[in-house]
Amino acid sequence: MKLDYRKEGTELTVLLNGELNTLTAPELSALLETQLPGIMSLILDFTDCDFVSSAGIRVLLGTFKELKGRKGHMCLQNVGEVFMDVLENTGLDAVFDLK
Repeated sequence: MKLDYRKEGTELTVLLNGELNTLTAPELSALLETQLPGIMSLILDFTDCDFVSSAGIRVLLGTFKELKGRKGHMCLQNVGEVFMDVLENTGLDAVFDLK
């Protein structure tokens, strides 16, 4: 997985490229751990993300809870059809802001 990011004030955008799975979820977690302090708006762009496993979803949920706890916002953009099906089937489409 390749992760690119940019910060603008209190907004962080992360572009995910590849698979977010058991092996790569720790990479996203580590990036967010270092870049999330002071961030109030997080945009995760899944345009080039081919697959998201339960390990990836755990990272997303943990990050969502952290931001929500400080009145921040998290948005998942350009979610593919397969991942969207998973979110809908688990009810997480009602939890995450999807664009």
